[in-house]
Amino acid sequence: MTTVLVALRDRLLVCTGDGPAAGDWTTTARLEGHDLECVAADPDAQDRYVVGTFENGLFRSADGGETFERLEIDSDALESDAVMSVTVSSHDPRVVYAGTEPSRIFRSRDGGDSWTHLEGLAALPSADEWYFPPRPHTHHVRWLEVDPFDPERLAVGIEAGAFVYTPDGGETWRERPPGSRRDNHSLATHPDREGRLYAAAGDGYAESDDGGRSWRRPEDGLAHTYCWSVVPDPGDPDRVLVSSASGASTAHTASRAESYVYRREDDGPWERLDDRGLPTGDGVVRAVFATTGEPGVVYAVNNRGLFATRDFGDSWTPIEIDWPAGLEAQSPRGLVALP
Repeated sequence: MTTVLVALRDRLLVCTGDGPAAGDWTTTARLEGHDLECVAADPDAQDRYVVGTFENGLFRSADGGETFERLEIDSDALESDAVMSVTVSSHDPRVVYAGTEPSRIFRSRDGGDSWTHLEGLAALPSADEWYFPPRPHTHHVRWLEVDPFDPERLAVGIEAGAFVYTPDGGETWRERPPGSRRDNHSLATHPDREGRLYAAAGDGYAESDDGGRSWRRPEDGLAHTYCWSVVPDPGDPDRVLVSSASGASTAHTASRAESYVYRREDDGPWERLDDRGLPTGDGVVRAVFATTGEPGVVYAVNNRGLFATRDFGDSWTPIEIDWPAGLEAQSPRGLVALP
């Protein structure tokens, strides 16, 4: 049984089915009325979900989404209830990280019962230059990615301002390494390639092979460089998908949307994946990707619904879930796929 969690602006969809080729899926809406920003879960603790909201902090479910409880982050450093990013460590499902607006990072080692502020992020030299254009007085932690080879190494995407990482669990922070992007939207790692990091950012795409210490920017063929979501093939770290647009308005605003999906293999150029079964182009907001870890299998959600591919983008199949017409005006916030 596969579970897919779709975080939308005003609800969480908990979708269950027998995999990407199955036609019989069920959908339940949870947390309706909340302003969702992100969702995370861990394959080793499949009934435990953590959801971040813009106006009301964090929520946790311990029963597969049947019920949710609000989690309290008790810290003088918490300046708002806007939780913009959350992730569960693949090394230990009890270790959860949350990123907020303004940019702060908190860690729990007991599944969310208690939290510690990882200090030092806001004191980085470039912090005065961070800003989020729609709300220029602030900025936020858009993405958190734990290194699959080192539980103390955490990569951080600041929207907008910097790529940051800590090699030692938050004791020290390093910012803006050579070649890194500034407006990072999503980051990804690969369980079979130590040191590999992928970054989708508003100012383009980038890759690292040394855990983020240095970056390269392969963009040949990538005609739309406002990148949003990135996912590598679980079976091949040299194959990667990104969703992208020409800018923020065409990425996120349904009435003006025009977004695309690109694939890159080995050292070749990017290929735009049109007419493969996944809606792209006019009226389609940028896709969000997730994988269960099965080679070639990727789930994608945009304002037209939920889709899956078994051949890493060559062909996509719509997942038959409840998708009210009003959702076509939304830009999905997060996606998790659990095998």
